Amino acid sequence: MNSFGSKFRVSIFGESHGDVMGITMDNVPAGISINTNDFTYDIARRKPGKKGTTARVEADKPILASGIFNGKTTGAPLTILIENNNTRSKDYNKTKDFNRPGHADFVASQKFNGFEDFRGGGHFSGRLTILIVCAGVVAKKILPELEINAKLIEIAGEENLEKGLQKGIDNQDSVGGIVECRVQNIPIGWGEPFFDSAEAIISHAVFSIPAVRGIEFGTGFKAASMFGSEHNDTYLDDNGKTKTNHCGGIIGGITNGNEIVFKIAIKPTSSVGKVQTSWNKKEKKIQDFSITGRHDLCIALRVPVVLESITAIALLDLKMLSKR
Repeated sequence: MNSFGSKFRVSIFGESHGDVMGITMDNVPAGISINTNDFTYDIARRKPGKKGTTARVEADKPILASGIFNGKTTGAPLTILIENNNTRSKDYNKTKDFNRPGHADFVASQKFNGFEDFRGGGHFSGRLTILIVCAGVVAKKILPELEINAKLIEIAGEENLEKGLQKGIDNQDSVGGIVECRVQNIPIGWGEPFFDSAEAIISHAVFSIPAVRGIEFGTGFKAASMFGSEHNDTYLDDNGKTKTNHCGGIIGGITNGNEIVFKIAIKPTSSVGKVQTSWNKKEKKIQDFSITGRHDLCIALRVPVVLESITAIALLDLKMLSKR
């Protein structure tokens, strides 16, 4: 299923080089004011064109296809469409014969019996994250009380982002990064102790972002090397405020009213210009090949707004689930 959410449900469709892509949101409250200008800021934050990003630039003008009447949501499913116009599908002709290392080509071919759209990564492409951004704009409108902010804090192991990016440029290779997200004004009590824990729902959503390889809340993996007395967050008042925030704002699967803090690891872009080897399905042997096309040197550069958006989607679903 290409859907997420139990109460606030989003379903994504389309491919990187198809005519149109879209996302449908169900259980959007009626009466929310939405127009195309609402999407301008976040879409611009995701756009390529800067150093280290792809040369493929699209207009990315959202089409409000359903669920809107007279500038207000109707309560019916809300569908937003994005057109693809700046495609160069011929760049992917080799993909028919090679399983590109690091890509979903092989598993896609096996799962869909060779009928998948391989152009530009098809349905697996990071291009579809524009739809997550659009749905995030809607979710944030429904959650105006929350402040959700994500930032890139590391590239290629370097806190100096420019230095990390230069590593990739100098090596003519791609690089990954780490993005941190913080959520303020979160109420106490969202989430459940086990399968619908706050961390579980956020993590489920976050892994829909292509290239995410890991997530940690609060102190994360460093907690394994700490003493319990160090890791425990001391309570300071009746409202649950804590002296430290090693748990990242979630304990026992439930939000405790402190800031939610988590980080995600973004892998290097799989598409690199260097010569690589892989299995040639047509020739039935391992061969050298190189990837053409337009790709990000560092995907992580454009992830912060996507992370904010998917976090808003997850938290809205979590809020709806937590209503008693």
